[in-house]
Amino acid sequence: MYQKVSTSLDFAQREQKILEFWKQNRIFEKSMKLREGCPTFTFYDGPPTANGKPHIGHILTRVIKDIIPRYWTMKGYNVLRKAGWDTHGLPVELEVEKELGINGKPEIEKYGIEPFIHRCKQSVWKYKQEWERMSERVAYWADMENPYVTYYNEYIESVWWALKKIWEKGLLYKGHKVVPYCPRCGTSLSSHEVAQGYKEVKDPSIYVKFKVKGQDNTFLMAWTTTPWTLPSNVALTVNGNETYVKVRCGNEVYILAEALAPAVLKEEYEVLERMKGTDLVGMEYEPLFNFARVDKKAYYVVADDFVTLSEGTGIVHTAPAFGEDDAKVGRQYDLPFIQLVDSEGKFVDAVEPWKGMFVKDADPEIIAHLQQRNLVYAVMEHEHSYPFCWRCDTPLLYYARDTWFIKMTAVREQLLKNNRQINWLPEHIRDGRFGNFLENVVDWGLSRERYWGTPLPIWECECGYRHVVGSIAELKEMGQNVPDDIELHKPYIDRVFLKCPVCGNDRMKRVPEVIDCWFDSGSMPFAQWHYPFENQDMFNENFPADFISEAIDQTRGWFYTLLAISTLLFDQPAYKNVIVLGLVLDKDGQKMSKHKGNVVDPWEVLDGQGADAVRWYFYINSAPWLPSRFSAEAVSEAQRKFMGTLWNTYAFFVLYANIDQFDPTKYTLEYDKLSVMDRWILSRLHSLIATVDRSLSNYRITEGARAIQDFVDDLSNWYVRRSRERFWQKGMPQDKINAYMTLYTVLVELAKLAAPFVPFITEEIYCNLVRSVRNDAPESVHLCDYPKSDPQWIDKELEENMDLVLKLVGLGRACRNAANVKIRQPLKTLYAKLDSSLPESFMELVKDELNVKEVVLTDDVDRFTVVTMKPQLKSVGPKYGKLVPKISEALKTVDGKMALREFENGRPLVLNIDGAMVELTRDDVLVQTGHMEGFVVESEYNVTVALDTNLTPELIEEGFVREIVSKVQNMRKEAGFEVTDRIALYYRNNDRIAGIIERNKKAIAEEVLAQEILEGSAEGYTMEWNINDERVTFTVVKK
Repeated sequence: MYQKVSTSLDFAQREQKILEFWKQNRIFEKSMKLREGCPTFTFYDGPPTANGKPHIGHILTRVIKDIIPRYWTMKGYNVLRKAGWDTHGLPVELEVEKELGINGKPEIEKYGIEPFIHRCKQSVWKYKQEWERMSERVAYWADMENPYVTYYNEYIESVWWALKKIWEKGLLYKGHKVVPYCPRCGTSLSSHEVAQGYKEVKDPSIYVKFKVKGQDNTFLMAWTTTPWTLPSNVALTVNGNETYVKVRCGNEVYILAEALAPAVLKEEYEVLERMKGTDLVGMEYEPLFNFARVDKKAYYVVADDFVTLSEGTGIVHTAPAFGEDDAKVGRQYDLPFIQLVDSEGKFVDAVEPWKGMFVKDADPEIIAHLQQRNLVYAVMEHEHSYPFCWRCDTPLLYYARDTWFIKMTAVREQLLKNNRQINWLPEHIRDGRFGNFLENVVDWGLSRERYWGTPLPIWECECGYRHVVGSIAELKEMGQNVPDDIELHKPYIDRVFLKCPVCGNDRMKRVPEVIDCWFDSGSMPFAQWHYPFENQDMFNENFPADFISEAIDQTRGWFYTLLAISTLLFDQPAYKNVIVLGLVLDKDGQKMSKHKGNVVDPWEVLDGQGADAVRWYFYINSAPWLPSRFSAEAVSEAQRKFMGTLWNTYAFFVLYANIDQFDPTKYTLEYDKLSVMDRWILSRLHSLIATVDRSLSNYRITEGARAIQDFVDDLSNWYVRRSRERFWQKGMPQDKINAYMTLYTVLVELAKLAAPFVPFITEEIYCNLVRSVRNDAPESVHLCDYPKSDPQWIDKELEENMDLVLKLVGLGRACRNAANVKIRQPLKTLYAKLDSSLPESFMELVKDELNVKEVVLTDDVDRFTVVTMKPQLKSVGPKYGKLVPKISEALKTVDGKMALREFENGRPLVLNIDGAMVELTRDDVLVQTGHMEGFVVESEYNVTVALDTNLTPELIEEGFVREIVSKVQNMRKEAGFEVTDRIALYYRNNDRIAGIIERNKKAIAEEVLAQEILEGSAEGYTMEWNINDERVTFTVVKK
């Protein structure tokens, strides 16, 4: 009937066979075909870059991205899952530079732009097979045969269309601004890129003395953490509304903010004068350096409210070339613009002492130079957050550059409005991390002075006219001799000149920049379809996305660019629901890094435990947005707890169904004929379906996974264990049919329910249980409809009663463990205090499971506890001193329960100690609760049980019988007997055991399928046992 199921838990090996089955039968493709014409559910795949290897964090993103589309597909939706590749940008260029052994833009240009671009195009696919292999192995189903690729002409043309639309709205402009700039990469970065690269660093900070003109030994004191900018200083900025002081320290006079003087000045000082910041404006000082000649007024005090008194001196050194605030003040006061740093972040030749030196490396020499001239008051180490290039790890410089910007500040309100329409998981990201970023949005620095990227489609004429090209057709219409197969990349696109529609000049030249590659990936909702040039219906059906998911760093990356571009073009969000993923840490909660040697190779876990185990770990461990502590051991534990339990339950069914040749197609579930256990597990099943369906539809993956795991535990450790003997009955009575049909139904529906979570094991179970008996059934579990909860099968009262049974059983087992009494040893009574009644049939379950003769409901379980008290020495000692030992003795005779009631009523405990009246409050005593001898008490919430552990001779003998049966059953299994085999049982070497067996021979024979039980020995499987300290030898022989 069914294929035999191995009890081995080597899931990884089985998964290889399932992968082959899916591939040969094109199951993924069939799942897509099946839902054509159905309602649409849209998932956007954030494009990875294929020139970097996938790591364990990518498995998390893959498995979270996979489960939701699988679920909605099984729910009957057409879920288009188009994979994509992010192919442009610095990461690719840096990789190619390494491959070629070159470094920086000058060497790239020496190598040649065209061959460099060709190498970039090859490099983007370096790890493509690795990504596809990993994706296939974790069962990430997406269309990788027809992906969108950001360097394809069709994609770039759609991006050009978007840029033209933004230009037409007046939101694309060129500005000379201070921007974050990477000297290694030779290009500016956008604010969302900068946000991804901050590190805590320690930099030298110095208090610099600027000598006031015309005043002996008088200095304006400023503080800076960027000494390399001091050669470009042109002004000092104060806050006009704050109070400043002129103070004498020894032989020198300093001017600084009054509020900061005590913290800055190390020695005593005398205040000579107080003044407002406005009073200082215009005061001139001597320049620190004379490397640059200025053509405007400079080296004087100006005022602006960006200066705060949170740190420093209240006077800020100002260099308009190297700071946004500085640049603003420079424009306001028409200060000279001094740029002494080249595009590689090195000092120009004019800075004679440090020419050609990287500016950050020059900091110590600049400080030493100023110290020699007595222009440094103090040098300190300052720990602060500093931005580094997110790709090459070089410290960024804030640098005035000509840059093309998108005016995001003009659409701030629309961004905030659209963000409020998105369902963020976790919710706090919306108004917190992401919302705050939008509140403080700055204009998007779009252009990059690089090579491998989407060319900025702006052509400029000498007459000043600028034109943005929005399509290849427009390029050919305006361009001169544009090839039919023009490639939209440098250097090819730079050979195209346009005719100026204003002056007629036919040499309009494209600007040299490419665009931020984040604009590429943020354009994927429309560019993947080559919209608006074709596939307009496809775009309209699949925009906005119903679901996206990436790691938390994408709040400054893809999540932002998707929203930014969709707001600019369509004034609506690009996605409706987003799961933000936390970091994957090592087992100790540390961030993984090669340097620490704690990086987990994903293939070790995939090849060892298998993909389902890794998937299940990520689903069950914690909410996806929380950090995961990942290790092979944690994956194994998650696998054992859920998959091992499910597999063993499935193996149990197949074992006995094959013995009985049970064919479920010949029977139906008849509710009225079912036992309480059957009706309970089926009610639990339909309640579970409702819970998981609700959880997944609301993107609450962990809640659904945990509900499934709890159910499987109940199925195996309660339903199957309580029902085992029903499968062992002779023939096929109705009760046995009910047990088979119930377990079969549960396993099949459970396979469908869990299929989006663990696609391999559920496929294996489904194919064996369903396809083995029904040729007309769907070929794969992933071609099935998702289960629907049927309210008619749900009996909430039944579930509540069984929950109470399970709670009583759990507490009863805890009592046995505490008393060290085995479950096979019968006991007399379990006393229970409940908030509600429990029908007798459920009481029978408790009695049988806990092996007790009776369950007695009572409101007075306190009678089985003993309360003792001791003096609290730290409070009683100071009050009663030498009486403490006698108080301690007196407390041993006190009725502890009565004393507690007195305390609860606000009355003290009064003791007479040698004629002295001693009053003790609740704070004066240590209360200890114990059990009455022969009883153990356990409580959980509103349920308390007390187990009578006193043993009579009759109970002891019954315990021996159960132990004997258990040992013989183990021997049958170890001897390799089939469950139906009859045996002969022999015993010897213990008179006490012999007497017990003789008195209980019939009961033992029925349990172990013994045709005869004899004292003596025989040829067979023999073992010596220690049963309750009685040694005995058993032999079992197959008859």
